[in-house]
Amino acid sequence: MRVLVVQNYDNTGLGQVGAALAEAGADLDLRRPYQGDPLPEDAGGHDAMVLLGGGQNALADEDYPYFPALLELTRDFADKDRSVLGICLGSQLLARAFGGDNHIGCATEFGWHKVSLTPAAKSDPVLAALPEKFPIFEWHDDTFALPENAVRLAGSEVAENQAFRLGRAVYGFQFHFEADTPMVRDWSTSFAATIAERHPDWNDRLGDELARNGPDADAAGLAIARAWVATI
Repeated sequence: MRVLVVQNYDNTGLGQVGAALAEAGADLDLRRPYQGDPLPEDAGGHDAMVLLGGGQNALADEDYPYFPALLELTRDFADKDRSVLGICLGSQLLARAFGGDNHIGCATEFGWHKVSLTPAAKSDPVLAALPEKFPIFEWHDDTFALPENAVRLAGSEVAENQAFRLGRAVYGFQFHFEADTPMVRDWSTSFAATIAERHPDWNDRLGDELARNGPDADAAGLAIARAWVATI
């Protein structure tokens, strides 16, 4: 199992997705195109693809000129029935790749928030085993309209489209299910200045927020990661 991992921003790791891929014995091919790494020409050398998040928006082609090629590559994976996973920015890029509109700066969520599954999620192979509502980590300002033929799987009060599926195994997740407790602690340190500008009380709240939401969010995130890896 060879999995292409596209990192779009510094310090955005695989987290629980990495744990699930390691359990499955996957061989990871990590590319950082924002640092100049070339993208594969097509999906031929990989069994699956992961698109990670980032602080930029999904329409930022001028600053991230590799975006159009990444969208084309994503469509090639889907055409070849390879599993694809997009998280946060990755989900926004997936929506764009398949014709959904991106909406910039109109759906801000940060910290743990409740997401609710749709009725369609009850029969979805990745989400069927999850509770109808669960807390999960969010960090985004943007959202998107679903592409045509996408199956809406989850939403929240702020962002109607929190998860969707296209075809058999192309999944977009707006929420950061990969971000378990250690990753959130790391982000809270690594991005401390950025967080403090908009959420100055975050460090004071972090301990209580982790205690209240961390265990359930971590369990849900790992279940999602394992179920997606099973689609490969």
